[in-house]
Amino acid sequence: MNNPIHILVAEDDSDISQLLCNIIKKSGYIPQPAFSGTEALLYLEQRPWSMLLLDLMLPGMTGEELLRRIAGRDDMPIIIISAKGEPMTKVAALRGGADDFITKPFDIEEVSARIDSHLRIYARIAQPAMPKVLRHKELVLDQEAMSVTADGKALALTAREYEILALLMSAPKRVFTKSNLYESVWNEPFYGDDNTVNVHMSNLRGKLAKAVPDSEYIETVWGMGYRLKP
Repeated sequence: MNNPIHILVAEDDSDISQLLCNIIKKSGYIPQPAFSGTEALLYLEQRPWSMLLLDLMLPGMTGEELLRRIAGRDDMPIIIISAKGEPMTKVAALRGGADDFITKPFDIEEVSARIDSHLRIYARIAQPAMPKVLRHKELVLDQEAMSVTADGKALALTAREYEILALLMSAPKRVFTKSNLYESVWNEPFYGDDNTVNVHMSNLRGKLAKAVPDSEYIETVWGMGYRLKP
């Protein structure tokens, strides 16, 4: 299951922002523009990101300040894209937590290549090894055999139902929004039409209830999404 790659673009110049977003889309990733440091910080606090492209001269909160605020996060590569190309500026940014520094004006193909390069590196070093067998209450999901049992009874799940359950069981305490589920399982951007998720979730719950009538495995967290029932 390949999770979609979301890249945050913190750039206040609308033309450059659009250009960077187009580069990201062309590579098959999902861009999210932010036009100030403050807006970028809000996005960073809302969800995990695969990468941050960061301009230094931002309104509200400068890129340098944002870099200091998120220092210590090692869950995503940060590429600075800035007109401030002085050696000391580059050194300070790289020592402050940035993974790379591209000076404006930039070459489109070089930006694209560097994005791909850093994503490859982070995929190798940051991806946790997933356990092959996931367990929750009477549920056992074997990722090698692609099988699920509930209280010892084999469940006949569709590929989507299996992936939804595997995602929930991979982080038992986490609440997954419909957007999280759709983008992870269907590997496409979520545009707010939640009926697809609802239908598959309903079918999955029905099969679990039929196998073990007295247990409830998935709960709805009102206004937020779904998680495994503790």
